[in-house]
Amino acid sequence: MSMTQEHRIALSNVLVIVGLLVMLAMAIMPLLNFNQEWMRWAFAVGAFIVLVGRALGMRRDVSLRVRRLHHILVTSAILYCASAGTMFYSRGTNDWVAFLLAGLVMQIYASTMIDHEAKKTDNK
Repeated sequence: MSMTQEHRIALSNVLVIVGLLVMLAMAIMPLLNFNQEWMRWAFAVGAFIVLVGRALGMRRDVSLRVRRLHHILVTSAILYCASAGTMFYSRGTNDWVAFLLAGLVMQIYASTMIDHEAKKTDNK
């Protein structure tokens, strides 16, 4: 059974939303002085889910600029995975926040520009 592009994009969006929500919940917990080992693993799973979702969401039928912006989204997901890895490597520090924020900034930029390109294409 082959998955159509619409189903693949819909699955990608669901995976990204679920992964980001898991990451958000696990990133807030240390701020509330609730820090457990399982939270690192949950954050890492959320980051991996976002990476899979971004990889599934790659489209070939869009302009070169939009494809490059999708590559930036995949790079932001890789930075989320690096953030999760840093949680395990540098315990007791907040170094993971730098990777998380770098991925966040890249995601905000790319998402905004993809929306801008979509509006520009719709106006033509």
